[in-house]
Amino acid sequence: MTLTVLFCVDPLHPRRVDPHFAREAAAVRDHYGEIALIDHDALQRGDVEHAVRSVPRDLGPAWYRGWMLTSAEYTALAGALRRRGSPLLTHPDDYQRAHELPGWHDTFAGLTPNSVWRPLSPGEDPGDLSDLVRPLRGGPAVVKDYVKSRKHEWDEACYVPDVKNLTRLRAVVSKMVALQGEFLAGGVVIREFERFDGAGESRVWWVDGEAVLVGPHPDSPGTLPDPDLAAVAPAVRALGCRFITTDLALRSDGEWRVVEVGDGQVSDLPSTTDPMDLYAHLPVPD
Repeated sequence: MTLTVLFCVDPLHPRRVDPHFAREAAAVRDHYGEIALIDHDALQRGDVEHAVRSVPRDLGPAWYRGWMLTSAEYTALAGALRRRGSPLLTHPDDYQRAHELPGWHDTFAGLTPNSVWRPLSPGEDPGDLSDLVRPLRGGPAVVKDYVKSRKHEWDEACYVPDVKNLTRLRAVVSKMVALQGEFLAGGVVIREFERFDGAGESRVWWVDGEAVLVGPHPDSPGTLPDPDLAAVAPAVRALGCRFITTDLALRSDGEWRVVEVGDGQVSDLPSTTDPMDLYAHLPVPD
């Protein structure tokens, strides 16, 4: 069978791939793969049938490559595509497990900063956080939701100098929740802060438990760290997801640490990376 990839549509030109993914779509076409278009805006509006209307019926199993989706949006997309005869190759449960920190954190215990979390709805008061942070050691911490942080508002909505200072912690959590607004993903996560060497992160792409591409992180495309994957690989296989990424950074003591795990369908590919270095490794269904 043919490699089939579903890309997000350009909102201004409904017959074209979103410009952010045009380079990847061209690589798939150039190597005799097949593409179809998903309307990401319609999916976010809750109109899933409109979102998939450009996907030909009975197209067969496909990978999604596009903008981030909430777990609920991904589940709705998978259902609509299955009814259309084009099931996604990543199951919704696997998407959520890789995409949201509570799904992968414990599998990577010892390889990633210790974290605690609590479900929270957009706009909800975080309440008393003392019990939540009791398992964490004292000192600095980072606040985020299940998927993203507000790192560009570092001092007001991300970094806490002392996690046991509950007044300051509550202020930072409340600000993060307010800024995320309706896009708050899952709830609040509080992670012990670790100092890295500043050389940039490496993004590692894994397919069926094997590292197929080791490259730079999109935030630092000009750097290419060479991470040690010996300890990470068993955790990736234990997680059991077909297509994921791990972002790794070198801690100041010389140990490689997992900063984030993500679903490979929605992880950004650095501009300096040849798309076929990734797509050549995506399995084609039998």
